[in-house]
Amino acid sequence: MTTEITVKSEKIFEGKIINLRVDTVELDNKKYAKREIVEHKSAAAVLAINEEGQVLLVRQYRKAIESYLCEIPAGILNIAEDPKDAALRELKEETGFVAGKIDLIYEFYTSPGFSNEKVYLFKAEDLTFTSTDFDEDESIETIVVTKDEAKKMIETGRITDSKTLIALLHWLHN
Repeated sequence: MTTEITVKSEKIFEGKIINLRVDTVELDNKKYAKREIVEHKSAAAVLAINEEGQVLLVRQYRKAIESYLCEIPAGILNIAEDPKDAALRELKEETGFVAGKIDLIYEFYTSPGFSNEKVYLFKAEDLTFTSTDFDEDESIETIVVTKDEAKKMIETGRITDSKTLIALLHWLHN
């Protein structure tokens, strides 16, 4: 197996969160193909577990799917921001909690077939409530769930977000 060699790259769109480019690549058989690539900033996500052994989820409207989702707290990294710092910031902004302990669980790509978005998933514990600090365009509700409730939410299709599924399945099986 060899890699595809990029012979041309064209920027189609540059946005606040994503960029879109089309690459022309040379294949092993000396033929050419187009690859549409969504360049997405990296993100940090938090599996936050309170002292009762429950996890914090946030419920918010997601325009891309025209529906509300229950998710773990998460957000994109600021320029030159350390993923752990971003995770702590997002946890505080979205839930009002600060963590006394935070550890990296996984790093993963959300959809590498067309995007380079990377998510750093952290586990946060020793939580203390302070106050929320939503972004001006966010409307978020915090939900606290037990392991049994999380399992039922997954089984009934109430949890459909990939980073949340990864986090909750890790939590349920470790």
